[in-house]
Amino acid sequence: MTGSQDLALYVHWPFCVSRCPYCDFNSHVRAAVDQAAWRDALLADLAHEAVLLPDRRLTSVFFGGGTPSLMPPDTVAAVLDAAVAAWTPAADLEVTLEANPSSVEAARFADLARAGVGRVSLGLQSLDDAALGFLGRAHGVREGLAALDIAQSVFPRVGFDLIYALPGQRLEAWKAELSRAMSFGTEHLSLYQLTVEPGTRFATEEAAGRLVIPDGDTAADLFELTRSLTATAGLPAYETSNHARPGAESRHNLTYWRYGDYAGIGPGAHGRRGGLATTRRRKPENWLAAVVRDGHGIEREDPLDPHTRAVEALLMGLRLTEGVDLDRVARLAGGEAPVDLPAIALLGRQGLLARDGPRLRATEAGALLLDGILRAVVRPEPVPA
Repeated sequence: MTGSQDLALYVHWPFCVSRCPYCDFNSHVRAAVDQAAWRDALLADLAHEAVLLPDRRLTSVFFGGGTPSLMPPDTVAAVLDAAVAAWTPAADLEVTLEANPSSVEAARFADLARAGVGRVSLGLQSLDDAALGFLGRAHGVREGLAALDIAQSVFPRVGFDLIYALPGQRLEAWKAELSRAMSFGTEHLSLYQLTVEPGTRFATEEAAGRLVIPDGDTAADLFELTRSLTATAGLPAYETSNHARPGAESRHNLTYWRYGDYAGIGPGAHGRRGGLATTRRRKPENWLAAVVRDGHGIEREDPLDPHTRAVEALLMGLRLTEGVDLDRVARLAGGEAPVDLPAIALLGRQGLLARDGPRLRATEAGALLLDGILRAVVRPEPVPA
C-alpha cells in the first residue's frame, strides 16, 4: 500500500503534432513553443508544490500529455533534478514518459534515457495500418515497431498501448493482434476499448450516424478474450485496462488507484494534496501566464470532505484486481465506509464480488460488470445522521 508520506509527481506536457479524433485529453497543437519559458514555468510550478508538500518520499514521476516525447531532454532532466532536490527520492524511483512511436521522437529516446527516464509507455494504439488511419495516428505499423525496438534497446522498462473494440472488429482479428503484441516481450500492456468521448471528432461522427462502435455484447466478448489471453501469457490484468508481468505494474498509476497523494504540475494537471484536490489552468497560454504572474498554475484548490475522499478511494480501488481495503476507506470517511453492505452480500452470492476480511474486490466475472457494481455498492451521498 501507499505510505502516508509517499508522493508521486505528474508532469503534463500539453503539445501534440496533431490531435487524434478519439482524444479528450488536454492536448493542443501549436506552431511553435518557447522551450526556455516552458522549462522555467514547469520548474516554478514544481517549486510551489514542493513548499506545500515538505518531507515527502518521491516514489514516481510521470511525464504525460499531450506528447511528452516532444519535450527537449534537457527540460526532462531539469524537472527530474528539481524533483529529487525537493523530495527524498525512493531507491527504486520510477520515472515514466509517454511517447509517440514516430521515428522523429524515437531518435530522442537515448537522450531521454540519459536525462533519467527509465520507463517508457509507447502509444502504438494498433498493429493494423488501416486502424491507425481510422484513429488519426501519424505513424504506421512499421514505424511504430521500429520505435518499439529502439525503446527496448534503450529503456529498462517498456510498455505500450493498444485500442480495441473498433468498428467492425471481430474476435479472431483482435486475438491475432493481441497475440502478436504479446510476442514482443514488453512487460506492460495498456489495452483500452474505444469509447466515444464528448467534444471529440468521433462524438460528432457518432452523432451523425457515421461511426458505430461494437455493441455491449461484442465489447464484453472482446474484454473477456483480452483478460484470458493476457493471463495465459503471464501478463494478467492488475487494473481494468492494464496488464503486466508480476512486479512490472506501473507504480505511478498504482498511486492513483490506491488513493495516495500526488502532485500535478503543468496545464490541466490534477493533484491530491492531503485532503485537497488541485487543478491547474487547462489552456497552455493561460497556465503559462498564471505561473509568470503567481508563481504557479493553480486554478482551483477544493477541500475534499471525508465522505468524498472515501468514495473516491472506493471508485479507484475497485478498479484494481487486488481490490480495496474497506477499513482504510472507513478511516477516510471518519466512520463507516460508504458502501451498501446488503448489495455487497448479494453480489458476493452471485460471484461478482469477493471479500477477504476488510478487502473487497471484483471477481473475474465482476470485472466485466464493474460500472454496474460500483453503482450498486458505493453510496455517493452521506447517510443522514
